[in-house]
Amino acid sequence: MLYAYIGDLVTIDLNQIVERIRNYEGLLRKQPIEGVFDKLVLHGQPGLQLPNFGDDAAVIPWKDGFLLLAADGIMTRLLINEPYAAGKASIMVTVNDIYSMGGRPLAMVNVLASGDEDQRSKVVDGIKKGCEKLRVPMVGGHLHPDAPGRSPSLAVAILGYANKLLRSHLAKAGDDLILAVDLKGDKGCRSVVSWDANSGKTPEELLHRLETLPLIAERELAQAAKDVSNAGILGTVSIMMENSCKGAVIDLTSIPKPAEIELSDWLVCFQSFGFVLSVSPEKSEAVIALFREREITAAIIGKVIDEPTVTLKNGLASKVLFDFRKDKITGIVYEPNRKLL
Repeated sequence: MLYAYIGDLVTIDLNQIVERIRNYEGLLRKQPIEGVFDKLVLHGQPGLQLPNFGDDAAVIPWKDGFLLLAADGIMTRLLINEPYAAGKASIMVTVNDIYSMGGRPLAMVNVLASGDEDQRSKVVDGIKKGCEKLRVPMVGGHLHPDAPGRSPSLAVAILGYANKLLRSHLAKAGDDLILAVDLKGDKGCRSVVSWDANSGKTPEELLHRLETLPLIAERELAQAAKDVSNAGILGTVSIMMENSCKGAVIDLTSIPKPAEIELSDWLVCFQSFGFVLSVSPEKSEAVIALFREREITAAIIGKVIDEPTVTLKNGLASKVLFDFRKDKITGIVYEPNRKLL
């Protein structure tokens, strides 16, 4: 078995970690995206939008900057088991999509299906709380009040604006991979493996942290970033590498982690505040310093390489997590010469 140590305290089985990541539900549920992307984006209706190779939001050039448009749906089991938390999460995930691309949110709309009045009320209360915490207005939407109580659904769309962009597919060989996370939090929802670093913080504190991303974009300190989705830390890094047609070597001992959660859970954990950036080495310290100023832990966790493999390392031990010559996560890969219809 392949073992290594973090701080000489925690034993890591690389085989076990690779097995868990590759079979984690939050990652596997990304696989059907390829067919939808091919039909609706690669071969969809042309418009003003920039080519999209896995971005967290669509990009539409507008005046001197860019409009950002994104949408997210919430897992059914979270809506059923924790409707208030689901409402709050629907705001957080869409807001993070805009900030991850260097933007700032403008407004949101939602589509809610729930025939259970109590359940619906809790979801709406959660949405309201999320909007108040992150200072983004919900300006409209659509309600299906006759959906069965065991089959609710919630989707939120968001509009944002960016002066300069961070993309998902522009990681370059030689870049440092920087993980930025807020370790001051606690385990989140029961229905998913998550880390809640938003509760207990004021709107001013939350926005001060998130403002780091547009500052990084506007100062041209990075070109590529993604927020840590339900694919987890390693899954999100791997998706960025797949989108960029690149690979990475990741040092597990360099990944910041709170004491309250096991490493194997932390690596698949959905983050209320978590971002991965691909940064030229000469700019890495400036990026880390910006996060540090906002009391966010940021660290270099690996390197981008040309070979399309994601490898995990611990000391002398290493294990390939994904080989994109034969593996797919989303199947969305940047091809510079490919023209979108």
